[in-house]
Amino acid sequence: MHRPRPTIAGNVLAFFGLLVLPGCLSPVTLTRAVIAYDEAITESQSKQLLVNIARAQHHQPIHFTGVSNVAATFDFRFTAGATPALTGDASRTILPVIGGSVAENPTISIAPIEGEEFTQRLLTPFHEAKLTLLLRQGIDIDLLLRLMAKELRVNHHDGAVAYRNNPSDKVGYEMFRRVVLHLSAIQDHNSLYVEPLSIERSWTIPADSVTAEGFKTLEQEYQVAYNAKDKTFTLRKQVEGGTLITNYDPNLLSREERIRLQNENELELPHDVTFDIRPGHYGGDWPLKGTFRLRSFNAMLNFLGLSLAEEPEYHIEKDRRTPEVMENPVKTMDLIVSPSAPSGLDLTMKSHGNYYAVNTTGPQARWNREAFKLLSQLFQMTVTEIPRAGVPSITIAK
Repeated sequence: MHRPRPTIAGNVLAFFGLLVLPGCLSPVTLTRAVIAYDEAITESQSKQLLVNIARAQHHQPIHFTGVSNVAATFDFRFTAGATPALTGDASRTILPVIGGSVAENPTISIAPIEGEEFTQRLLTPFHEAKLTLLLRQGIDIDLLLRLMAKELRVNHHDGAVAYRNNPSDKVGYEMFRRVVLHLSAIQDHNSLYVEPLSIERSWTIPADSVTAEGFKTLEQEYQVAYNAKDKTFTLRKQVEGGTLITNYDPNLLSREERIRLQNENELELPHDVTFDIRPGHYGGDWPLKGTFRLRSFNAMLNFLGLSLAEEPEYHIEKDRRTPEVMENPVKTMDLIVSPSAPSGLDLTMKSHGNYYAVNTTGPQARWNREAFKLLSQLFQMTVTEIPRAGVPSITIAK
């Protein structure tokens, strides 16, 4: 069978078709690089979390190193030419000569977390607004409080009593677990409210103390009413107060009741979360009122590290007044410590002669994955800004 010879026009079209390949290659290479760096940084952070849990278990200081900057430069080189065929009709056959290369030159800056940044990120207790934010994402309040709260303070007639979230404190730990289980049962029934208290504040000032320019400024911030009788201005403004966890809608309360609750809330520390469980609503068979005191990220790692051996968690039954609960795992996060590398687990890190991994097998696999994901999110929520210059850092250039 006779096959037609390539024509000059056909070879020229093929030649110019190859010229556009670098344009297609660049976005593909960039996408792969971004994903690869993202996976590497995420894995690095996850392994640092496991290593620091191991350090906490052995009463060693924790330490984190953050990637402050990744600058990857790509050098795309392309060469092209044409040459006559060595055989055949040299005047009619042109063969393209194509060459190309891609060079990657990444620079990764690594900054240790130390000094004031260490204090702010790892030693300072979490603000109650961060717990509220996570609760609004649908995270189980049982898991969240078991990880974030260091103690529970319940109001009694003769004052508040503190119950520590620590297995070595048997009375405190069991009370803490039963209360968070109670809140979890209310949440499972979609009857848990996590809302900031919204109240109206008012102030009265003499009218002659306000200039024309000052009056315009006040109108932008407040509702202003003039009282001709006593020549005063009354200023009103809707103010959003602290967060309150309840089994009722706080917006249905009277204005006086909301003000009273807000005044009580303002007496608490910024890392205290107030709750109020009342009779007459779901879960009201066990009325409770008090606060959860949040802990620092460093304290969370110590809690998880010590729970591996020295202070292991144990099963706690719910209170008889608590409705049915969906989950009640023994451990806040089940970690496997093994002298040999475990198989079939998502992430493993060797430290202190053992392999550490999150137990992602068995009936509590989902809970444990969520617990580790939450721990990672909380670490991210401590970020203020990783310094990019002016501090000691390690730079890796390939």
